[in-house]
Amino acid sequence: MIICANCQHKNVTGAMFCAECGAQLDGIDTLITQAITDEQIAEELSKEPVRPEPAAAPVNSWISLHLMDSGKILPLASRNEFTLGRLSEGQPIMPDIDLTPYQAYASGVSRLHAVVKRDANRVLVMDLGSSNGTYVNGHRLNPHVEEPLSHGDIIALGKLKIQVLLRNI
Repeated sequence: MIICANCQHKNVTGAMFCAECGAQLDGIDTLITQAITDEQIAEELSKEPVRPEPAAAPVNSWISLHLMDSGKILPLASRNEFTLGRLSEGQPIMPDIDLTPYQAYASGVSRLHAVVKRDANRVLVMDLGSSNGTYVNGHRLNPHVEEPLSHGDIIALGKLKIQVLLRNI
């Protein structure tokens, strides 16, 4: 039996949230963004990436994200703006592109880490105040400042490296 610290309701053993008030029960660890030192990020970014030859982007996508560790390519087409991040159980924050299946937590990706958007003839990336930063070609971005992207640029969300594949826009 677990007693809720918020309302004193008795909950069944193993419950994560109080059945009465919905509060998270004591002793339950939430997944917060893993802190990674600047040295760890610099070391990871300095490694020469193995760059598998990406497949051609689908005709209707203006941008594709090539996840360099897995070789997976995520084509994006339906909108002009996408948030990148990871899901966290019990949290209402949901990124447009969920990187959880690609070791996002272990790589230090925040729940809402960055945004990629198309603006006229430019493609921009902006860090959303993430815990471990966003990098373009090894250069750390200032939070909440848009930076232009070019075809082939490597963005890193923490240690998760993604190559940007752009179609002519």
